[in-house]
Amino acid sequence: QAQPVESGGGSVQAGGSLTLSCAASINGYHMAWFRQQPGQEREAVASISNGANLVYYADSVKGRFTISRDNAKNTVTLQMNSLKSEDTAMYYCAAGRFTIDSGSWSSQSGYYRWGQGTQVTVSS
Repeated sequence: QAQPVESGGGSVQAGGSLTLSCAASINGYHMAWFRQQPGQEREAVASISNGANLVYYADSVKGRFTISRDNAKNTVTLQMNSLKSEDTAMYYCAAGRFTIDSGSWSSQSGYYRWGQGTQVTVSS
């Protein structure tokens, strides 16, 4: 399977919105967004199960970010609202097949297809 391709990153002022998209063969895969700030470890942002019946968010983005998927169009979207300067990071799309739950969704080890990332910069 080809690796995911992210798009939609850019620069925005604090309080603004961005929509990230991930194009990939997603059927049969749980999909997630991770982010990494310079000098820091990659962290999980949001995940959506293959059937879209389970959705998970990091506490830092709950109520501001929304993950969704369209299996027919092979896309995953991360809608980011009320952006803060601390959301500045490289955002990565990832796909995996594993037993997803509240404990496993955020582990990088569960995902084995990764995109190259798209940069999000939020200025205050």
